[in-house]
Amino acid sequence: MFDFLEGYDLLGAFWVTVQLTLYSAAGSLVWGTVLAAMRVSPVPLMRGFGTAYVNIVRNIPLTVIIIFTSLGLFQTLGVSLGAEDFTAINFRLAVLGLTAYTAAFVCEALRSGINTVPVGQIEAARAIGLSFTQTLRLVVLPQAFRSVVGPLANVLIALTKNTTVSAAIGVAEAAALMREMIENEAQLILISAVFAAGFVCLTLPTGLFLGWVSKKVSVRR
Repeated sequence: MFDFLEGYDLLGAFWVTVQLTLYSAAGSLVWGTVLAAMRVSPVPLMRGFGTAYVNIVRNIPLTVIIIFTSLGLFQTLGVSLGAEDFTAINFRLAVLGLTAYTAAFVCEALRSGINTVPVGQIEAARAIGLSFTQTLRLVVLPQAFRSVVGPLANVLIALTKNTTVSAAIGVAEAAALMREMIENEAQLILISAVFAAGFVCLTLPTGLFLGWVSKKVSVRR
């Protein structure tokens, strides 16, 4: 029944999807945290930048962002992110686009977590002489992260599915292989079922594990 899978590197395609997810998740967590800090910053310019970035990027289709990284950054401006091989360039550009897009959602999830921290704790931190950065790093963010593990898990699952957009610029991940197989094989239903099962195997354990972590580390108030 599954003879049509012979000759295709199915595991390799899903491994590329996993790599895209992991690199983009790490990058978006860092950049999203910075954006969240900007959005609650006492500096108006930083607040304005964070707000504008989130509102603009969230309302741009991911496909447009991914294609822009290839046509705009690489082909027009020559940005290759230190890679020389065309495959590596496309992979890094896809990670950049996914990071830029997902960071906006990470920022909003973190900002909701920051809003759950009691104002009294922030005022107490300032009263003992802590700066805004120290208050954020030592008091606010540790509690905010604990309260938004669930929402961040949803963002990670969405990111895993969004990696399929990388096929638009030639990244050889699962969606690109699926398209190739559909063009070459007359097994549309089976091919779709195989790739759907593959994404379920990636996202379901992630959701269950992070849901368990969320219950373990949640802040009791």
